[in-house]
Amino acid sequence: MAIRAGFIGLGNQGKPIAAHYAPSGFDTTVYDIAEEPVRELEAAGARRASCPREVAEHADLIGICVPEDDHVRAVLRGDDGVLAGAAPGSVILIHSTILPETATELAAEAAERDLSLLDACVTGGAARAETKQLTFLVGGDEDALEKARPLLECTSVRIIHAGEVGSGAKLKLCLNTITYIQWAAAAESFALAQAIGLPKEVLEEAGQANGQITPLMLAFLQVQAMPAEARSSAPMQESLRGFMNVAEKDLAWALQLARKAEVTLPVTGLVSQSMARIYGVEDKNRR
Repeated sequence: MAIRAGFIGLGNQGKPIAAHYAPSGFDTTVYDIAEEPVRELEAAGARRASCPREVAEHADLIGICVPEDDHVRAVLRGDDGVLAGAAPGSVILIHSTILPETATELAAEAAERDLSLLDACVTGGAARAETKQLTFLVGGDEDALEKARPLLECTSVRIIHAGEVGSGAKLKLCLNTITYIQWAAAAESFALAQAIGLPKEVLEEAGQANGQITPLMLAFLQVQAMPAEARSSAPMQESLRGFMNVAEKDLAWALQLARKAEVTLPVTGLVSQSMARIYGVEDKNRR
């Protein structure tokens, strides 16, 4: 019998993850508030659901990839939520980047219904999801992880068990802190190279040769090098603003963790206030 998989949240990261499930043989049910991605996955063999509860009613492993903590709570709770529809023994996988305490809070609610919840944060982006090259950073019960492993392995090259529930979120926020500080370094280096007449290709060649410019940073620099008119177009600005919003949220969560842990992250604080400039978002209040 095929493993029953469910997925909620078919956005930039979620859709390329869930898109592999039905073609890989999983009995797949999906839900999103947007019609187009649901239609795409339905055409590839998935079943559409009318609400998160219906996803849970048709799945034993339920992935959730929505933007923020409050969205995760909304998907799980209520009469139409996942907790109301999931059968005992099901495993819920939160792929969203959330606060660790949100994961522990929701895991406790799930446990009351004999459900397991893992914070299975994802790193690698949409491009690596499409090629099944993701890494999952997982917090939670080992037995639940083993039950969910076939689904995670469907799109990943590595699964890292970080520890108890909430640990996956902690690890993801630490890694994202590195990522966004790297973006700031790449953006400023590129701006300096432009200003002093150094070709972008020379900077990239030298940076790759000594390992300072990673493949992800190289992809980021392609956006930096776009013509001004292309970067200013409404579709590109909408896309960049979406990335900026995610970055600002993730860095805010990292700084919140740091404050509670009584450590200072001065560079992270500065970068968190600079994401519009780093991404090239035209927003006078943020620049």
